Amino acid sequence: MKHHRVISALLAAILACGAGVASATTAAAHDKHVKAKEGTTTIHRQRGADGLTDAQITRPNGGVTTVDRSRGADGLVDKTVTGPRGGTTTADRSRNPDGTVDTTITRASP
Repeated sequence: MKHHRVISALLAAILACGAGVASATTAAAHDKHVKAKEGTTTIHRQRGADGLTDAQITRPNGGVTTVDRSRGADGLVDKTVTGPRGGTTTADRSRNPDGTVDTTITRASP
């Protein structure tokens, strides 16, 4: 009977150590996937003076794109995007008398 208890205790200790190693391995693998790689894109969002969310996107090569949202006279959200080379894209939304929304997109090269 004494040998049975010793074997059970050894088996429990071995399994406990194996579970600890497995959880440490899992944690290391999780940390590997959570860290960002070098050269990733970063996005910084902030509330503008008008209460809408504006963004600044920085690319790995250093190019910066800005997104400026504003509320138009008709109450819809308009957007202006300025690219890293100076080009702009403007999306102007307007509401029709029947309630549908039209969008006019204007692109300008630098």
